[in-house]
Parts: sequence; C-alpha cells; structure tokens
Amino acid sequence: MAQLKSEEAYQAAMRRIEELDNIVDDNTPTNDPNYLELDMLIDLVEEYENIHYPMGREVLSNYLRKCMHDMRLSQRTMAEMLGISAPRMSEIINGNADPTLQTARMMCIKLDIPAEVVLRI
Repeated sequence: MAQLKSEEAYQAAMRRIEELDNIVDDNTPTNDPNYLELDMLIDLVEEYENIHYPMGREVLSNYLRKCMHDMRLSQRTMAEMLGISAPRMSEIINGNADPTLQTARMMCIKLDIPAEVVLRI
C-alpha cells in the first residue's frame, strides 16, 4: 500500500482532505471519485499520524476522522451533532484547538470515543 513519505506530503494530504470535506457529504455515493479519494487520504493520513504523532491531539484527530468515515459524516454534520460550529470542528480535527468539556462529553456519548482519548489522559 502507498504511504505518505514526508511531512510535506502529509500537509498536502490534510489540505486535500479539507477541500474534499466541502465536496463530499452524507449523500455522496460510496463509488463517487471524491468519496473514494477522501477515504484513501484519510487512511494514509491515519497511518502517517500513527507513526509520526502517536499521542496527544493527533490521536483525537484520528478518532474523529475515523468516526466521520465510519458514520459517513461531513465535518459540518459532525459539528452539528456535537453542537459546535463547523470552523471549531475543523480546528479540533486539525489539532489546533482542544474541545471544551461539554464538547468532549458529547464526543464520548455520541461518537463513542474513549474519555482518555478526548481528554488526553
């Protein structure tokens, strides 16, 4: 399987995921080229992060991306589910912000993410 071989490739993949997230939504067929590309990039990014960023915010980001993928949610839909804005959701997914305690609680309840991951303990 292909893999991301540099931080630059990782950053490019993250930017492309963000672009695709604005195109792919809950109604996108699973055989749509954009959906397939997003699915592949998420897997590549997750693999890279597991190797290069094994703890901290990146772990939560991985869980959130996996939930989005598994539940076929867009960032916008996930944000609505958690009661936060789409830009705030993007900041959390990209590791630029931590969730509030209320948002962390909703992640545990609605997304079944372990508390120790959300709270980084």
